[in-house]
Amino acid sequence: MPPLLQVQDLKIYYSGFRGTRVVKAVDGVSFSLETGETLGLVGESGSGKSTTCHAIVRVLPPGARIVGGSVQLEGEELLEKRPREIRAVRGRRIATIIQDPMSSLDPLFTIYDQVAEPAYYHRALRGRRLRQRVQELLTAVRIPSPEARMREFPHQMSGGMRQRIVGAIAQAGGPQIIIADEPTTNLDVTIQLQYLNLLKDLQRASGVALIFVTHNLGIVAKMCDKVAVMYAGKIVEQQPVRDLFYTPRHPYTRALLDSMPKLGSKEPLYAIPGQPPDPAALPPGCSFHPRCTHALERCWTEEPGEERLGDGRTVRCWLPLQEAKHA
Repeated sequence: MPPLLQVQDLKIYYSGFRGTRVVKAVDGVSFSLETGETLGLVGESGSGKSTTCHAIVRVLPPGARIVGGSVQLEGEELLEKRPREIRAVRGRRIATIIQDPMSSLDPLFTIYDQVAEPAYYHRALRGRRLRQRVQELLTAVRIPSPEARMREFPHQMSGGMRQRIVGAIAQAGGPQIIIADEPTTNLDVTIQLQYLNLLKDLQRASGVALIFVTHNLGIVAKMCDKVAVMYAGKIVEQQPVRDLFYTPRHPYTRALLDSMPKLGSKEPLYAIPGQPPDPAALPPGCSFHPRCTHALERCWTEEPGEERLGDGRTVRCWLPLQEAKHA
């Protein structure tokens, strides 16, 4: 049986004015996702995480084009589907949760209208059955007094409640995969924890698979089964979450872990030197070499290929780290 989702050598380029400037936003990304599994996509801003997710459901902005690769859902090629066919996939088989709920909630429609729409369109529910389904979804995401709340508008909800409403909308079509693109960024720490626990509960109840986009490694440790670390449009390392924390193989992964605050430590917080490269003017060789403390001479001129370490583990580095345990 094929994986639930298989992404192979995905390439997404942006073209500038009259095509004079090409930005390789995603350049050869590959990963897989099984039913009920959670994959974390990690990396600094601009590394290509969100663009990868947008390509899966074919909602790329103007100027972006998929120039190569494959995205298969249960063996079906999504990149070859016509617009009408891919619309039937969005919401029904793959749903999304974005970081700003006010960008996805329409201020002119009630909560009922917005939660009901995917169930109406994808599940053909009508009348009393539709209203009952909306109430069940709002109860599942822990909205108090759902019968009363469904008549209200987004501006009448708190930030945490709006994000839970977006979660209910994502669940309404009964998807196999939910893509959560930094859904806790605008929430305070206490509400973040509540929301993450809610997502875990929904996942256990429905068996849905999650792609969790974040730059917070603490969230990765709590939510994910495996992690793909992105840098400059490429996945530089993939490992199960426990192995990534204890035996990081790529210097960039190690640097991200070193930059995490440590409970009780009085040492100054580590910062990765330099800045991520301009995707329109990437350095030769390994894109990370200007910031890497382990760089070899060949790192400046030769781009490393993807080394497969077995059991789904991969790394792109000429000299993978060999530490037994991350301190």
